[in-house]
Amino acid sequence: MDFNFTEEQEAIRESVARICAKYDDNYWLERDRDGAFPDEFVRDMAAGGWLGIAMPPEYGGAGLGVADAAVMMMTVAQSGGAKAAASAIHMNIFGPNPIVVFGTDAQKRRMLMPLIEGRERCCFGVTEPDAGLDTTHLKTRAVKDGDRYVVHGRKVWTSTAQVADKILLITRTTPIEDCAKPSQGMTLFYTDLDRRRVEVREIEKMGRKSVDSNELFIDGLVIPEEDRIGEEGEGFKYLLHGLNPERILIAAEALGIGKAAIERAARYARERVVFGRPIGQNQAIQHPLAESWMALQSAELMTFKAATLYDAGLPCGLEANSAKFLAGKAGWEACLTAVKTHGGYGYAKEFHVERFLREVLIDRLAPVSEELILCHIAERALGLPKSY
Repeated sequence: MDFNFTEEQEAIRESVARICAKYDDNYWLERDRDGAFPDEFVRDMAAGGWLGIAMPPEYGGAGLGVADAAVMMMTVAQSGGAKAAASAIHMNIFGPNPIVVFGTDAQKRRMLMPLIEGRERCCFGVTEPDAGLDTTHLKTRAVKDGDRYVVHGRKVWTSTAQVADKILLITRTTPIEDCAKPSQGMTLFYTDLDRRRVEVREIEKMGRKSVDSNELFIDGLVIPEEDRIGEEGEGFKYLLHGLNPERILIAAEALGIGKAAIERAARYARERVVFGRPIGQNQAIQHPLAESWMALQSAELMTFKAATLYDAGLPCGLEANSAKFLAGKAGWEACLTAVKTHGGYGYAKEFHVERFLREVLIDRLAPVSEELILCHIAERALGLPKSY
């Protein structure tokens, strides 16, 4: 059992860190203020080949595993870009997975290569205002019309839709009442985000201003049959193939933000002198920082256990969900501790830890709630009856 990163993973960390170093705290503070998408950062990551880290080599990717991608995303978040930097490229890393697994060769060449090269951007249309986490009860409907589908409906919390060219969209093609199981009758598409038929409204939010979140109003979006991924009615099954990698990457990002916060707090505690001594000499400052460090280390072990299982083709649902839960909580507590360590300065934007706190909260809320994770663990690990 080896708990060290491989030489290749260390090389990934160092290479990605060099790109991130070009984008300092001031860059991300400005993006937090002006809300501009970090185009320069994404272009540099694409030029380095990092957007296709886990995609097949025959379509322009690096063919590496989710563990390698987790190292990359943890490094990106830890650089100071936090969730804004991670979210700017997050969809590229896990989102195309259903296309990789279930798309035809022609679809993979047409859809994956422009994403990997950074020529196109995509968003993920899953969550709906009324369904929330209950994806089986989504209401967006695609109706077959010859060799095309016509879609009407709404999506919400769709990230990067302001800058996306494409959308990975799940809809109902068969009403739920006509299906034997609620998970049946949904179909997955990867298609043009035609703004003549899709109104995109940005949602103002407390953090990660430079990576937009949106509500989508879809009115007669026409999707050609060749943009359907896999078989009609099997979309929910396809969607599940991206869930565990997403949870692992979310965990890695939360770890990166938490580590950045603790590093800054420890540095401040060493340098800040009050009553003739550095505040880091006081146990009331030391102990919360030490506890946060331990929590982050523990969550990191679960995160890379989950990633290693996934890359080995082994079941990892319990571990991936646990990693997301533990890392999200540890990252939040680390950022809160960092703000408190800085005292009043922790509330000032120039010290950046308040930005980390606002952004890491996303990892406790999405893409699945902590409560649903606890229910999942209770049912699948402990054999308790399903509660919802």
